[in-house]
Amino acid sequence: MSFDRLIEGIRRTNNPTVAGLDPKLDFIPDYIKEEAFAQYGKTLEGAAEALFVFNQGLIDALCDIVPAVKPQAAYYEMYGWQGVRVLEKTIAYARSKGMFVITDGKRNDIGTTMEAYAKAHLGTTEVAGESFEAFGSDALTVNAYLGTDGVKPVLNVCKAQDKGLFILVKTSNPSSGELQDRKLDDDLTIYRTMGNMCEKWGEELPGKYGYSGVGAVVGATYPEQLAELRKALPHTFFLVPGYGAQGGGARDVMPAFDENGLGAIINSSRGIMCAWKKEEGLDPKEYAQAARREAIRMRDDIASTL
Repeated sequence: MSFDRLIEGIRRTNNPTVAGLDPKLDFIPDYIKEEAFAQYGKTLEGAAEALFVFNQGLIDALCDIVPAVKPQAAYYEMYGWQGVRVLEKTIAYARSKGMFVITDGKRNDIGTTMEAYAKAHLGTTEVAGESFEAFGSDALTVNAYLGTDGVKPVLNVCKAQDKGLFILVKTSNPSSGELQDRKLDDDLTIYRTMGNMCEKWGEELPGKYGYSGVGAVVGATYPEQLAELRKALPHTFFLVPGYGAQGGGARDVMPAFDENGLGAIINSSRGIMCAWKKEEGLDPKEYAQAARREAIRMRDDIASTL
């Protein structure tokens, strides 16, 4: 099962973290942008080239100490088809380095449309009798608030292709409680109800380490709810955003883990990508080394608390 590979990567690196690859031109050192613009002009293609070079440097610096990366699709789509091509290239490059790849697409639809999303990001596309991986990620984030109709097509692809999905349950943004904290007729919150559905859906994707292939996105910014959900969802692996730039710290993410120190992977995006901007006097050409240092600091911060 897909998350078995993720857990094995966490154990191999002794690091339950994922590096978010959400690049914008503002995050990229000038020398990379200048070289890309010199080759392709100040165009979407030039911008996309800068993104890919930046990502390659980060992946090279992190692949032996961080088990996974999480590219956010929107940051590539904003640069047009050229950026979408870089998303595919980034996924392929990270996987070639042995990293687990979670595409943060938050896809949400039903029936054949959701099946198309699943095939695009996790499965294969048929062309005149031949099968091709369009993007080839290991997991995809999914907004399941359309219900089972929006999840079943992804489960089918995950079963066939040994992939996984992370479903939005209790998100890290400040206004998440406007909907997710409301209670239903059975006195359960909406987020708890969604978590229970993850447990049920996960029965179709069992894993050998006790966690299914249906994970949950649960924010570090709500540690009490994180603890509640960890206790209630013993077979659901957590993807935890909100560490670092969004305000969450090591103590906030501790409730995500089980008694064996497993069960969750903690995301940091800007904290790692933009680490080079925080080191005074650093040569921008050392941006990847700065990212590595921040990733090690984050790993040690979580490990010491865990």
